[in-house]
Amino acid sequence: MTQIGGVIKPKNKRSKRFLENRAPKLTENVKNAMIMKGGNANLTVSQALKDIYALKKPNSVLYKKKNITRPFEDSTSLEFFSKKSDSSLFLFGSHNKKRPNNLIFGRLFDFHVLDMIELGIEKYASLTDIKTSKCPEGTKPMLVFAGDSFETDNEHKRLKSLLTDFFRGPAVSTVRLAGLEHVLHFTALEGKIYMRSYRSLLKKSGCRTPRIELEEIGPSFDFVLRRTHLASDDLYKKAHRQPKALKPKKKKNISHDVFGTKYGRLHMQRQDLGKLQTRKMKGLRKRRGPKVEVEAQPAEAVKVDE
Repeated sequence: MTQIGGVIKPKNKRSKRFLENRAPKLTENVKNAMIMKGGNANLTVSQALKDIYALKKPNSVLYKKKNITRPFEDSTSLEFFSKKSDSSLFLFGSHNKKRPNNLIFGRLFDFHVLDMIELGIEKYASLTDIKTSKCPEGTKPMLVFAGDSFETDNEHKRLKSLLTDFFRGPAVSTVRLAGLEHVLHFTALEGKIYMRSYRSLLKKSGCRTPRIELEEIGPSFDFVLRRTHLASDDLYKKAHRQPKALKPKKKKNISHDVFGTKYGRLHMQRQDLGKLQTRKMKGLRKRRGPKVEVEAQPAEAVKVDE
């Protein structure tokens, strides 16, 4: 590929396909996440990054080498790697004396940092610590958020939106019941965020609807909220803007009730009932021409042969 006047032109068909895949689309590709560790990451942070990478597969990239950077002070290296790997989400792990066992969840808009939220690990159980059968790779999880803070506090609202973006996976139109087997549960309580991972088991219940039991499969995190870097309201609104072609067209005179029943309203012109066509009957048929009065004549005698 060659760059002429700030515009990159492909030299062959392979480069052209690569640039077309990166170009803006009406329906964007699945969001990829890059997972990397800082220059002083310890064993706990490294194992936590591997476990989250296992949950995010196959839409994630794990960098094994250490990257000496501080996202809250300088995010240029993150923006460079995101453009290189075509990733709009990132997870950065680090460890130091001031902020031990540190994870930074973030997302980018137009390859520039939009939101960053720093979480500290207070308690952690890895996938290998919990000896149970795991969900298959690439399973789309069900996300559950519990706690009033996710609805009232601005930072927790952004954290909920960021975690939903990070773990929701590809958009699908239909899901079979047996495919709903992975549950990610986030609880905000007393300034902490508890993350648990469960596998849903369908048991016999004696009726058509199965009985559901949850089995913890890991990983398990107890987070504490630390620093945040949130986008302004204008930039956040711009990042969520959708193309006009994707917006559903509003249909007039159509409404739905609380049960989902669809109602339509019809507008008709005033009708002249005098010209209304009714059922045709011989007795109601109109006679043509003027009325003629006929005088009664005496009946003639008719002879009947016996």
